[in-house]
Amino acid sequence: MWSRILTLHRRLSCSGPESISEIVLIFLLIPASFLYGFISFLRNVAYDVRIFPIYNSSVPIISVGNIAAGGTGKTPVVDFLVHELTAHGKHPAVLSRGYGGSFKGKAGVVSDGHKLFLDASVAGDEPYLLASRNPTTPVVIAAKRKYGAELIADKFASVDVIILDDGFQHRAVSRVCNILLLDKGAPFGNGWPLPAGILREFSGALKRADIILFTRSDNIGQSCYKKRPAFYAGYELGTQCRSLDGSVVDLDSLRSLNICAFAGIAQPESFFNSLKKQHMRVSRTVSFNDHVEYDREKVKSFAHQADIDAFVTTEKDGVKLSAEMFDKPCYQVPLKLSIAKKKSLIAMILNYIEGGRKCL
Repeated sequence: MWSRILTLHRRLSCSGPESISEIVLIFLLIPASFLYGFISFLRNVAYDVRIFPIYNSSVPIISVGNIAAGGTGKTPVVDFLVHELTAHGKHPAVLSRGYGGSFKGKAGVVSDGHKLFLDASVAGDEPYLLASRNPTTPVVIAAKRKYGAELIADKFASVDVIILDDGFQHRAVSRVCNILLLDKGAPFGNGWPLPAGILREFSGALKRADIILFTRSDNIGQSCYKKRPAFYAGYELGTQCRSLDGSVVDLDSLRSLNICAFAGIAQPESFFNSLKKQHMRVSRTVSFNDHVEYDREKVKSFAHQADIDAFVTTEKDGVKLSAEMFDKPCYQVPLKLSIAKKKSLIAMILNYIEGGRKCL
């Protein structure tokens, strides 16, 4: 039921109402949206004039975030930055809220760059995935990111840059660069904040961004958007996938199988469409809410399909599953990020890191 409500909300916010009743519903929600946006505006003013304190980390912080609710692909971008900055001689750490996890402390170490300490149920699926994909990179979670930044500075002397995951609205810590992700297909939806639209704050907040990164885009090159440097990123499926029992197979080898694809992410249809573009025989799709918690009963509700040869899901879902939950093979397919003018983007970010910090 909740999944259908979220799908309806996304359609109304991005594509517009299709009936009189849907038009009425949007108009009824607009007062609440205006109030939500106005409270966000007042909160930002309080940070601008320093009524609310801003923590200045001793380690430069790069923020990756969005202005719209729902998936814009933050996790693949953070993963991309970890790889690229490491390749350029930096020693990054990732700082995340740990959304969806059960961790209750001030700050927790998911990975110290050598060993995993927290699983997905405690750390949250995205921090655990990032730690798994980057085994030499420290990953820390903290609801109040100040405590996480302090822990990183105290515990990991070699770290020289912190990547703040989903940090655009978390203004309680300073950063040297704000990277704002916008979905190329519907960057602002209908222009309204929640609940009538998809925005977390009014679109005027874009002025806080230093770099715009359009995701789910086929555009090539670099441009300027609202007087900000803009880059374009697309997502593609990896050529290899891993089963839940650890074996690795080529994605091509799954094309002859009848597949059931399932996902608990913000926009599962984008994952399903990517599979279909690869000519996979997707016989059935199953969508769950973002950050869904899997158990045997939930898997049982869709896993017993006589005409299915295998199951396919995302890496984000895979960290919360085990092979024992399925009576047929289940594969995790990684998403790879492709950014046009990648070298220019990384050079710009490195300049921000070397240039010092500012409060945003």
